[in-house]
Amino acid sequence: MIPAMPATARTARQASVSALRLGRVATMGALAALILFAGVWGSWGTAQHVMLPKGRERGTVRVTRCAEGVCTGPFTPASAGAGSRARVEIEQSVAVRSGTTYDVVLKPGSGEAVRSGPAGVLYAWVPLGGALLLAAVVVAGGMRLVRPAWVLGLAGAGLLTAVFVALQ
Repeated sequence: MIPAMPATARTARQASVSALRLGRVATMGALAALILFAGVWGSWGTAQHVMLPKGRERGTVRVTRCAEGVCTGPFTPASAGAGSRARVEIEQSVAVRSGTTYDVVLKPGSGEAVRSGPAGVLYAWVPLGGALLLAAVVVAGGMRLVRPAWVLGLAGAGLLTAVFVALQ
């Protein structure tokens, strides 16, 4: 039979277990917050041009050629102050096909185009969708908070599904 621990030893053990639990939750919470911040940071570089297009050149690009991760084509302006260009570049992805015309916004001071409209807004936030899924795993496994993890995971899956549907 195991002898009973004195009251002070039991209290000290409970205090150390509580401190370790608090440390784990704080560390995993900080990691989840860092993952979400990185997702927003990664998305904002493109999303700012699509979501805040005032003062930027808006129009369409007809993709004529794709090579080495970049598609090119002529730009036809649709906003006041925008000029026609013989060649602009748009990132090649599964959502950009040669021979198709896309609504775009040009990044200031460059010939780089970003898809606009609902599909462009959703596509710009893809890094955040991935970050939400990853943060859900951290919150569920590291913090043992199952319901908030489900909320994060479903939000990420919903965003990525919406992007998939919008780009079809």
